[in-house]
Amino acid sequence: MPPPARVQVVAQEFRYSLSRQTIKAGWAVLELRNAGQDAHDLRLRRVGGTRVDVWPVSQPGTVVDRTVKLLPGRYRLYCGVANHRTLGMQATLVVKP
Repeated sequence: MPPPARVQVVAQEFRYSLSRQTIKAGWAVLELRNAGQDAHDLRLRRVGGTRVDVWPVSQPGTVVDRTVKLLPGRYRLYCGVANHRTLGMQATLVVKP
């Protein structure tokens, strides 16, 4: 079994930067690194899906890893804190078969 893909998601006001935009389906470690000055979280939802994976709110300077199993498709990543998503704190991750 191959090792899980790794994606670092750097959170700043008010954007996410992904270490890679595309990974293969299967297990993946998503690392939320808060490089901003405000608290942020990470939410992950497959386009067309209903399940939302939620990383806990992280304070500035902290890192939170979570391992998830991803099916092929497009995933929306967004911050659920206050109005951060509407301010542009969102990104897309593509998961290939």
